[in-house]
Amino acid sequence: MTTADTTPDADKSTQTLVNELAGMVIAYVKQETVDPLKALGRFVAFGVIGSILIAAGGATLTLAAVRAAQAETGGHLTGSLTWVPYVAGILVAAIGAGVAASRIGKGVK
Repeated sequence: MTTADTTPDADKSTQTLVNELAGMVIAYVKQETVDPLKALGRFVAFGVIGSILIAAGGATLTLAAVRAAQAETGGHLTGSLTWVPYVAGILVAAIGAGVAASRIGKGVK
């Protein structure tokens, strides 16, 4: 090899090499941290929206069951027994929440 065989990097100044290195490091950090965090943010946002909608749906179904129990029992749950459908609705909702909580983290086998 002769001194005429130089690579293109050998002609670059130290400042240019430092700037390129800094650019590559910044690009790498963005690729490995910022982009996955953006994807995680979307995942969390959809999870929060989904959980809010599921909770609203569960509350609506519980209230519908309470109202149906009140309408179908006629005059049997009047006076001092008007609280019974509400307690039954709360118990059914608690059982549903307990079943859902027991299933969290269990993979499909």
